Amino acid sequence: MQSRELARAIGAMGMELGPDTLARCRALFDAEQTALAQAVPVLARDLAYGPDARHRLDLYGTPDGAPKPVIVFVHGGGFVQGDKGGSGGDTHWANAAVGRMAAQRGWIGAVINYRLAPDHGWPAGSQDVAAAIAFLSDNVAQYGGNPAKIVVIGTSAGAVHIAGYLRLAPDHAAQIRGAVLLSGLYGYTPIDARDERYYGAGATYADKAPLEAVAGTALPLLVASAQYDPDRFQAEFIGLCNDRRARHGTMPRAVIMTGHNHYTMAMHLGTSDTRLADEIAAFIEDLT
Repeated sequence: MQSRELARAIGAMGMELGPDTLARCRALFDAEQTALAQAVPVLARDLAYGPDARHRLDLYGTPDGAPKPVIVFVHGGGFVQGDKGGSGGDTHWANAAVGRMAAQRGWIGAVINYRLAPDHGWPAGSQDVAAAIAFLSDNVAQYGGNPAKIVVIGTSAGAVHIAGYLRLAPDHAAQIRGAVLLSGLYGYTPIDARDERYYGAGATYADKAPLEAVAGTALPLLVASAQYDPDRFQAEFIGLCNDRRARHGTMPRAVIMTGHNHYTMAMHLGTSDTRLADEIAAFIEDLT
């Protein structure tokens, strides 16, 4: 359960994005996440899933016992930045914490890097998600993971890349069991000029956005938005929920994370606020 003090601190930041807000958010979780980093060591670091220097992933968990579900986390960063974390030890826990949370839950956590804009434009991020999934399908068994039970989780740009992967791979339901999309942009609102660094000219966005794939897929989805997500992200969440209700006859599995913002949505996973982690766990257990 989230403390009222923490919720007030996050609420006071409002919906602002930027390095100052990001630093303040990290400070809120640093103690708990540093302790988690010390308790859950990396299982395998910098495994190459492709030829680019950014084609690297880390694994968390233990290889003992029956093969475990595999949770693949795709970080955010506005298409132009971000890192899987972990390489710098306890002080670089951001994003790596999701893999460690997975390990705590008895799964194998995989946290990936992917190529970044502007050097690598659309659809590079989605291609990299596909490549990482293919690599894990072929190799994760030796680390205790079950390649038939892969679930992907993405936040912000990471959620976009997963949605793009659903478009890129029409047979995605044969490759993964489900997807968790946190605060993504799917094409229900106009493109922001900053996102043209990945998508290219704004006039091409409608043809490149993953809206049709994420709205139409029969793959089980869990979608989420934060209470203090910027307005565009909230509108995208509502648009996707309404679209899937209209197309599938029911609301999707969905969560609004009260007391959280765009950054803390994924950043808090692995802490004592287990509300979202519990939702993800229930989703995965229903799938696997």
